[in-house]
Amino acid sequence: MDEERTLTQERLEDLGAGLTKTDRGCIYTLTIIGQIEGHQVAPETVKTTKYEHVLPLLATIEESDEIDGLLLLLNTVGGDIEAGLAISELISGMKKPTVSLVLGGGHSIGIPLAVSAKKSMIAPSASMMIHPVRMSGLVVGAPATYHYFQRIQEQITDFVTANSKISKEKFSEYMMATGQIATDVGTIVYGREAVASGLIDRLGSLHDALDTLHRMIAAKKKNTRRNS
Repeated sequence: MDEERTLTQERLEDLGAGLTKTDRGCIYTLTIIGQIEGHQVAPETVKTTKYEHVLPLLATIEESDEIDGLLLLLNTVGGDIEAGLAISELISGMKKPTVSLVLGGGHSIGIPLAVSAKKSMIAPSASMMIHPVRMSGLVVGAPATYHYFQRIQEQITDFVTANSKISKEKFSEYMMATGQIATDVGTIVYGREAVASGLIDRLGSLHDALDTLHRMIAAKKKNTRRNS
């Protein structure tokens, strides 16, 4: 059994994240950086987070008896919509304590990822770009294509508003604003505005995120002991 646990821990750490054990609990730190890579392989010159690595990793974290909570560090430009939503849905469905911290940027599909944790934080200098669904490459100019874009956009809006305090009206206003992004419609919000709008729970640093996560872990352990 000990050998099996060691192998599991090694596999988790091999995926480029950190596992930290203290008297307060064991925290797995997962970084989402660069571009979220989905079904299409990104060029070698692009920093990517591969969703086929993250999905089984999240399942392992949720099932592991050794891990008490997940810290999600975000600095992403966005990427594949379906891959980003898949990761977001898994995180939002985890029972273990989860905290996200946006550093640098949490743009586009990075927004659902940021709000998927039970508690979300953002550094004051970090930014988040909110814009309508976009697609590169060959696009069929048919009504069905625009309907598909609209449905995906609705899915993103529903997920974000269900997992944060921002209203659909405010999020849609940000998404469709003009004059803020030179080549597109949308809005760039920074730390304080993201919190004021209800998109993110609070401003915070690494210390704040870890402290919140430890308090969530302690509360869960206390509740478990009470019910056992």
